[in-house]
Amino acid sequence: MLLSLTLSAYIARQFTQAVLMMLAGLSLLVTLFDFIELLRRAATRPDVGFGLVTSIALLRLPFMMLQIMPFAVLLGGILAFWRLNRSSELIVARAAGISAWQFLAAPVACAVLIGALATAGVSPLSSALYQRAESLDNIYIRQTGGPLALSGGQLWLRQVDRALDPQGVAVLHGRQVTLAKKVVTVKEVSVFRLNGHDRLLSRIEAADARLEGGAWHMTGARTIKPDHLPDNVGTLELPTDLTARRMQESFQSPDTLSVWALPGFIRLLDNAGFSAVRHRLHFQSLLALPLLCGTMALVAAGFSMRPVRRGGVAQMILSGVASGFALFTISKVAEEFGQSGVLPSVLAAWAPAGAGLMLAVSLLLHLEDG
Repeated sequence: MLLSLTLSAYIARQFTQAVLMMLAGLSLLVTLFDFIELLRRAATRPDVGFGLVTSIALLRLPFMMLQIMPFAVLLGGILAFWRLNRSSELIVARAAGISAWQFLAAPVACAVLIGALATAGVSPLSSALYQRAESLDNIYIRQTGGPLALSGGQLWLRQVDRALDPQGVAVLHGRQVTLAKKVVTVKEVSVFRLNGHDRLLSRIEAADARLEGGAWHMTGARTIKPDHLPDNVGTLELPTDLTARRMQESFQSPDTLSVWALPGFIRLLDNAGFSAVRHRLHFQSLLALPLLCGTMALVAAGFSMRPVRRGGVAQMILSGVASGFALFTISKVAEEFGQSGVLPSVLAAWAPAGAGLMLAVSLLLHLEDG
């Protein structure tokens, strides 16, 4: 028992060191390419200096680390198991009566723990820094007015409205959406107030509306009720749970939101009538990250524990790397299907990791000789 615990701790340490080393190397490589791309885009902006480009690239670094985490686990695991195999340590462990499943339990547990820490700890930091990086990119390099200005056109949203009915909702339509000093302004506003059975209770027409202080402040407003003449009220307030920040985030990438903030924000988007498919898929992908990391550790073990004396080790390692990239491709295809609504978000996020896990377990069962 003591030998098993000592061996497990040793293998786990070798595996973790290799994964962290591979994660650092891949992160620096990807950040270097991102930095070069930012320099190319900033070349036409004389007011953008080297320091600003460096800051944007460094702010994106945690996000890059989160994206390449499964590959770091795969390549780090292949490196660790190949070293142990080349030094005959795994052969000695098998000769001592320890099966592959026993000495793989520790590295797989470490991989799952790394994925869980990335989801729970790195994701909030990554989202905050990535949002700051995107903001600097929009202001200084892309020079756009932000997501709301980019959306343009008309705005439709739905919110809870219990003033006229306990189950009531209000559907707001407007034009020329602008965001200035964290205040959303909408021109030519129409609000349809419905009861719980989608029956029209009243309609509000206003020249403009400002989202500020937890309410829509409308000017030049008039109310129209069924079988009643229009009533010019001038100014009108409509309470709302939306804020300017939340409306802006609804147009931004889900990568700018923490895993802890996503569930509440998804509910808010559903209540407001915005599409929450991207946010729901991103949330499920973060939850599936620990399973994906554990799967990558098993894939690495299956393709790198072939005894050296049998030959073909290089081919097996290359096959493992190719399998990892194939799994990544499948996950991206499933993500596209999930964003289009063809697949449910849960299935699109969890199916690639589950399929890879079954493949890795099948391979290990085939290779393990007792």
